[in-house]
Amino acid sequence: MNQGMNILKKGDIFLVIIVIAAALTALAFYNWSRDKHKEGSSAIVKQGDVIVHRINLNEIKEPYTFEIEGDYRLVVEVSNGSIRVLEADCPDRLCVKSGWLRYKGDIAVCLPNKTMIKLEGVNDSVDGISY
Repeated sequence: MNQGMNILKKGDIFLVIIVIAAALTALAFYNWSRDKHKEGSSAIVKQGDVIVHRINLNEIKEPYTFEIEGDYRLVVEVSNGSIRVLEADCPDRLCVKSGWLRYKGDIAVCLPNKTMIKLEGVNDSVDGISY
């Protein structure tokens, strides 16, 4: 017989099943917690230090786009529950590569145009300290 071949024992199979179950449970919890953060999201669009748009993404009935002018031109697309930079004529286009922002804390930044889009909860302006 070939001594180099190891066969899994019952304990090894049990361990593999436990690891797979734990990984699937962690993935399910991660997806569930991301969906919980989605509720009540609003987008803050800033250029420099000025808020140019504040959008409650849950109230969007029809998708639309708008432009942000500056050193470069950005086209922002807004849909129910999400927002993205659709087009940009800045050099690196990292803001476009950020894709759809859907969850609280998601962010897209265009440094050359000094523009930032950040998702927050609808009531993030009130916290435990200011209340």
